[in-house]
Amino acid sequence: MASILSSRNLFWVQCRSASRSLTTAAHTSTPSSSSVPPPAPPTDEPAPMTHFKITLRRSAISLGDKIKGTLISLGIHRRMQTVYHRHSPEVAGKILRVKELVEVENVPESLVLTKQQQTLERRATRGYKVLGNRRDAFMGVGRWES
Repeated sequence: MASILSSRNLFWVQCRSASRSLTTAAHTSTPSSSSVPPPAPPTDEPAPMTHFKITLRRSAISLGDKIKGTLISLGIHRRMQTVYHRHSPEVAGKILRVKELVEVENVPESLVLTKQQQTLERRATRGYKVLGNRRDAFMGVGRWES
């Protein structure tokens, strides 16, 4: 629970700093169109944590309908399923409702995976290589010759 609360506080700190940078950028003078803009300074900062990675670790079979509804609203339907959500107060509140059932991590946007990418990541390697088949050799299509 402490990690969720600290991530919630981190989210609000990031929002405040982003709004401050926007207001200071609005008050600065803009260079004339003939001048060349200065190059962007290199950033060695790690990518900001913008998403929650939520994994259902415990089943909600014997729990109430409200908790099951909260899991469904998060998009979680089965154990060990992982979903990604942007940081928002609504999602943080839903996570707090089911904090005993889920595992939550903060991840940057570059590590967010789609459903298809998650499926391909779980898929095992084939373990064999197809060189050709007899039908193609018979039809004269493949590389295999007898």
